[in-house]
Amino acid sequence: MTRRLAQVAQKVGVSEATVSRVLNGKPGVSQGTRQAVLTALDVLGYERPTQLRGERAQLIGLVLPELTNPIFPAFAEVVGGALAQRGLTPVLCTQTPGGIQETDYVELLLQQQVSGVVFAGGLYAQEDAPHEHYRLLHERRLPVVLVNAPIPGLDFPCVSTDDAVAVEQAWRHLSSLGHQRIGLALGPSDHVPSRRKLAAGKAAAQVAGAELPEAFAVRGMYSMEGGQAAAARLLDAGVTGIVCASDIIALGAVRAARRRGLSVPGDVSVVGYDDSPLMAVTDPPLSTIRQPIDAMGRAAVQLLTAQLDGKEVVRDEILFEPELVVRASTGPAPQD
Repeated sequence: MTRRLAQVAQKVGVSEATVSRVLNGKPGVSQGTRQAVLTALDVLGYERPTQLRGERAQLIGLVLPELTNPIFPAFAEVVGGALAQRGLTPVLCTQTPGGIQETDYVELLLQQQVSGVVFAGGLYAQEDAPHEHYRLLHERRLPVVLVNAPIPGLDFPCVSTDDAVAVEQAWRHLSSLGHQRIGLALGPSDHVPSRRKLAAGKAAAQVAGAELPEAFAVRGMYSMEGGQAAAARLLDAGVTGIVCASDIIALGAVRAARRRGLSVPGDVSVVGYDDSPLMAVTDPPLSTIRQPIDAMGRAAVQLLTAQLDGKEVVRDEILFEPELVVRASTGPAPQD
């Protein structure tokens, strides 16, 4: 019981005494705090007291493309915690190969009468993917927030990391180490964040007085295997520094270098993107661009709850500043 009180209190950000008053039906607790405590019980998997089981919080869909990339569980933790503090219950929806897809999840969420949906890394970020299910949500006026890419023609609120600043930071870092042949390992061609990174890479190359060769920008899948394949092509093209569209791609790039007997960072430097959990303890520890997941996740929940309350929200994309984290995967350019 004591452990349960402590966990719920930490989740909601209140004292254990407050949690105890809620569970025992005592007065002196605001309705908002009371609902947040009950939601935290649900999220943490605890049974509600018998007299409180008839009350259910509003459901909010949290749709993610996967959980194998550690950045998505980290984002889910932030959003889920922020929703629970507001008395809202997250419904986690993750896609798996051959399993339920995003369009199916939207249909299921509507059947469950969710009060809103937060999307992170979904089909909306791919311009050539089907977007009809988003239009359905828009037509129903359901509160929706997108992360890291807007949908043209639909005015859903959106929070994003500034990809242009991210690539500029990585490029400047590698340039300061003497790298002149810098390549990009990106996601698919219709992926909006990857298109932004490519544009930023071309701009950074022009600032340095050069054009970005076509062979220095390689597209692939958001996976370690995709990163390995992309990096192999970049190494064939002669790059000494690689800026990657995700940490998972970057780990694939490190593997590609090692498969060729190359040292990271002695022969090639690699910069990731996300600063997802465990990147500080990889071999070598990964230099990367940190997405401000905590700030973005809380902003997404604020935008969602404002819509639930009937308030006007910013419909333009809100850009968050990334941060370069320098570790051991980058070093001076090799001497020719």
